[in-house]
Amino acid sequence: MVLAIVSCFFSLISFSQVTSEVDTTKIRIGEQINYKINVETDTTNLVVFPEGQTFMPLEAVEALKIDTTKKESKFVLSRIYKLTQFDSGAYTIPRQKIIVGDKPFYTDSLRVEVNTIKVDTTKQKLYDIKPIIEVDKSSSNWWKWLLLILAIIGVIGFLLYWFIWRKKPLTEEEEIALLPPYERAKIGLQKLDESQYLIRSEVKEYYSELTQIIRSYLDEKVYERSLESTTDELIERLQLLKEGNQVPLTKDTIKNLESILKRADLVKFAKSLPETGLIEMDRATIEKELDNVKSSLPEPSEEEKLLDQKYKEEQERKKKRNKVILTGAISLFLLIATYVGFGLKFGFGYVNDTLLRHESKVLLEGEWVTSKYGIPPFEISTPDVLRRLTKEEKGFNDSDYDKFLYVNEESHLSICLIIADNSDESIQLLDEKTLGLAQINAFEKELKAENIVVIDGEFETDNGFKGFQVKGTMNIPIQGSENKIGTSYKIVSFKSEKKIFVFYVLFETDDSYSVEIEEKIYNSIKIYTQGQEKEEEQK
Repeated sequence: MVLAIVSCFFSLISFSQVTSEVDTTKIRIGEQINYKINVETDTTNLVVFPEGQTFMPLEAVEALKIDTTKKESKFVLSRIYKLTQFDSGAYTIPRQKIIVGDKPFYTDSLRVEVNTIKVDTTKQKLYDIKPIIEVDKSSSNWWKWLLLILAIIGVIGFLLYWFIWRKKPLTEEEEIALLPPYERAKIGLQKLDESQYLIRSEVKEYYSELTQIIRSYLDEKVYERSLESTTDELIERLQLLKEGNQVPLTKDTIKNLESILKRADLVKFAKSLPETGLIEMDRATIEKELDNVKSSLPEPSEEEKLLDQKYKEEQERKKKRNKVILTGAISLFLLIATYVGFGLKFGFGYVNDTLLRHESKVLLEGEWVTSKYGIPPFEISTPDVLRRLTKEEKGFNDSDYDKFLYVNEESHLSICLIIADNSDESIQLLDEKTLGLAQINAFEKELKAENIVVIDGEFETDNGFKGFQVKGTMNIPIQGSENKIGTSYKIVSFKSEKKIFVFYVLFETDDSYSVEIEEKIYNSIKIYTQGQEKEEEQK
């Protein structure tokens, strides 16, 4: 209850009188009556008027401010309540309680009749079915994005193939490395002969290269630590292998190798400079002993060859595995980098919705259909054509009403258009606001909507046709569940020369894409008069 307090001057006598009246006792569905309460009292009394929905079964739409007038030594307080009802029938406005001072007063009950709107079906004009016409599809740039994505994938795939999977031509060093140890040693001696070491008097470099060739061969075929051993250690190990009959080396071979290795040590560490003839003789001796060592070594057995083949295959598998890991790591890095880049530019929510194919986003960015409904037409663009409901599906028996509907359950989007004939005088008396508010009452009954918030105002289509809009939010229970969906709605109603149109969209409040869908739909609405339709057809 809201208190309306009126302070008056003191009087010796306290007097109060309460009356009520209505401006009419017969209305049509959705029309409003003015219910007025008058209180005549002296200045000493405090007056409390009724507030809220105390007029049931009629619904209080608005309570105007209290009007105060002075009548001789008394004050007359008046308040008007606007009441309505959307169901036909005879209703009684209950007695209303008014408190004047400390005493309650009651108004008389009043009876009001709410009549239905009759439609004369004999006045409904019939029209021929319009022929099927071709509609130009809206242009879409999806193929450009597809080509761009395929081009990027192609470039990345080519780079991965070129740098990782492609069998690259081997360099000379790589080809030599694949040869057997003996052949590598022979090629090394040949390259040493082609070098300019002796011409440039680089004896130290010459002996270093020469001893490296023989040590590498011995390391692979005779003693696996030949490269890291000193000259004395290597010769001692070769002698032990000979005495143990593990390697059939001759004494001369060991002696010649010892002589050359020690001379190389003197060149490298003592800066000794042998004669050119001695250097050339050492070179020939190394090649000779290389052949002797090779001839003294037994041929590898079949088991050794098999082990060697398995080793090579294992190395190939390891290389392939490394390529797979490297390719996967690079691909994963590129995917993450692309995701982060697009996320920073467009927002991670937008990127996630794009990848996961968010239903509302798919509808918003898909190809829409522009259609005309009724004659004269109501033109609108929607994600898909609205389906005309049958007489049974509409939920009412009057065939003059046409109802078109589109529902997408996954995105909780509903689009509805109701068209009725405007030729009857009883329908012509209804204004656009009444039509919009009547639809809200339908939400309460059909959808069990709760906590409805209403904001009304004017609406104008893209081609300048004016109507009325009602928008807001409400909670709709989910069937078979105790949960409710926060739903936004927008109802627009129009009256043309021949038709009345009631159009609304329902969508989930928290769905930003549905908000854009709603804006796109309402921005596309066009209503034509009969003359405008002919002009449009001529164009």
